[in-house]
Order: sequence, then C-alpha cells, then structure tokens
Amino acid sequence: MLNPSLKLNPKIFDNDVEQKATRTGYGEGLVELGEKNTNVVVLTADLSESTQTEEFEKKFPERFFECGVAEQNMAAIAAGMGISGKIPFISSYATFSPGKNWETIRTTIIYNNSNVKIAGHHSGIVTGPDGATHQATEDIAITRVWPNTTVLVPADAIEARKATVKAAEIDGPVYLRFTRDKTPVITTVETPFDEKVRIFWQSDPSADGPQAVIFSTGHILYNALLAANELEKENIHVLVANIATIKPLGEKTVVDLAKKTGAVVTVEDHQVMGGLGGTIAEVLSKNAPTPIEFIGLQNTFAESGTPKELMQKYKMDAPAIIEAVRKVIRRK
Repeated sequence: MLNPSLKLNPKIFDNDVEQKATRTGYGEGLVELGEKNTNVVVLTADLSESTQTEEFEKKFPERFFECGVAEQNMAAIAAGMGISGKIPFISSYATFSPGKNWETIRTTIIYNNSNVKIAGHHSGIVTGPDGATHQATEDIAITRVWPNTTVLVPADAIEARKATVKAAEIDGPVYLRFTRDKTPVITTVETPFDEKVRIFWQSDPSADGPQAVIFSTGHILYNALLAANELEKENIHVLVANIATIKPLGEKTVVDLAKKTGAVVTVEDHQVMGGLGGTIAEVLSKNAPTPIEFIGLQNTFAESGTPKELMQKYKMDAPAIIEAVRKVIRRK
C-alpha cells in the first residue's frame, strides 16, 4: 500500500490521474526562487519555451540571459557568475547540456566548484517522437562521476519544483533532470523532499515481509508503483523506494533495504550502465551483495515513438517490472 506518512497523491491509481511535465515544475521553481533571492539568474540556449524558463524571463528580464545556440558559452558564462556570488541556472536539452558541453562544464564549473545549477531537459525515452538524438539516456552517468556534484531526479512536477528550490540552497554544482512530456503526479505539496531514500510503497503489514525492494528514480517511479499494486494482488509483497537524490546516495538505507528483502530491482528511464542501476550495484557489491535485476535501456538507443510504445518495446513498463520482480525472487 502507499505509505500514508508521505501524503502521496491518493489518485495515483485512477485512470484520470493528473499529469504534468516535470519541466513545468522547474519553471515554477525558478519563479519562486526569483521572488525570494535576487542572486538567482537564469541562462538558456535559445530554448526558453521548451525549458519553461520564459516566465522567469518575463518577471525578471534583468536576470535572464539568452545565450543562443551555444551551450559551451552558456556554461562558461555561468561558471563566472557562480564564483562571483550569483546562483546561475543553465537550461537546455540534456543531450546538449550536459551532453554537448560536458568538458566545458567539467573544466569551468565543476573543477572550480562554481555554484551553478545545470538543468537537463527532455531526458529519457519519454521524449518519444524526437528520437535518439534528443532522448538523453546517459546524463545521470556522465554527471554523477563529477566530484562534489549533486544529482537530483524528481519523480513528478511537484518534486521538480521542490528540487529546483532545493538546488539553490546547495553550495556547489547541481544537476537537475527533467522530462518533456506530461507524466503522472505522484506526490503532493505535503510530501517530503530531501536527500533521503523514501519508501513510497510498503508491503501489507499482515504479510510475512517484503520479498524484494524496487529502487526507482524519476517519472518511471509511477510504473514501479503500478507493478507493486498488481504484485500485492498476487500476494507478492515488495517495497518501492524513490531515489530522488542519486548523488549523494542514501547508501545506508539502500543497504538496509537490500538486506531486509534479499532481492533488488532497479527501475529507470536511462541506460542501466552508469545510471541508477549501476549506482545501486556499486553500493551493494561493497556492502551487501544481493540478487538484482535492472529495468532500463539495455545497451541500446531507443527509436522514435510514443512514450507508451517505447516503454513497452524496451521493457520498462509495469508488466516488465513485475516479471523482473518474479525473476529476482526466484534467484534468492
């Protein structure tokens, strides 16, 4: 059942569950920050509409910088701002930033520990019809390797607003990951958002105990919850943990949950190598080797298509997660 202490959206499993793009939450968070902190500035690479920075531009034009189609310049400009007392947010498609300008970010922002927040949009295969060139599915891997960098992946638009506000409170580089299409709203304004690993779905308290834990991050957490709901009907009891903070990871909780259940499934809209799956595997290999199955892109690019079609084809939907849980339990 849904964890009542987290005050999640009670309509998660309704057919008409509210849907909203996480990039919208980013735009809302920027406006909220702009009203509270005059040091917050926003830069974009000719994508103010797509990255939802246009409302900030309208309200605070003197703190908005249009850099044109020049992601490397945008990163370098922001790096200077970040070491000069400003809190810059740079906004573009994730395949371009941090993709195209990865080395510039590394050298000018990360190496100098500049206080820049990097917002990567259009992440994951839910970018859909734009195809592999615009579906950022490697961005968690290429950002979490940077030293002293926080990586935040909100599960819905409400968490996206909270993550944006939180990023401004963190001293140092932050990567924020957002999606283009609307996705189900899982949380509410009362749901806690912090660096902790949060249990969104807990097993039936009358049962013997959870048989597996599903670690998920980002919008695809919704599919993990759908899977957990169906598994409960089959008397297969699981936990579903939301990992909104990839780095620094709540390692103790991850290890404790793996030991408690004895089986792990990771679920992400990203390549499993280097993403959440790789992160969890690294932690468990050192602390608690556990049978594990990985849901995500398996060493391939995705095609163009609707998000639903792609989730089904690349086995990232609820039925695929259910099968992964069954498989990992058999390996215990």
